[in-house]
Amino acid sequence: MQHQIEFRPAALKDLKAFPKRDLVRIKKKIEDIAATLPNPDQTRMEGRTDLHKVRVGDYRIIYTIDADRLIILIVKIGHRKDVYKNLPPPQ
Repeated sequence: MQHQIEFRPAALKDLKAFPKRDLVRIKKKIEDIAATLPNPDQTRMEGRTDLHKVRVGDYRIIYTIDADRLIILIVKIGHRKDVYKNLPPPQ
């Protein structure tokens, strides 16, 4: 069963800043995540049990998984050098 994708407002704002070529790759990766969820043990961020990350070239997509409601919440999208700064606190 496919997961539903939701975005935090900040993540939607992040999407608008990407060049079109990179934006197409990022959107494709988000669709792939929804269709076939990567192994959570491999994507879990070190030191954070609530956040996961996936790589798209030099960019990273940070997300959470709500397995009960089949929802993936995109928290932040950005360049690998900046994306890990100012992450939201654990929930």
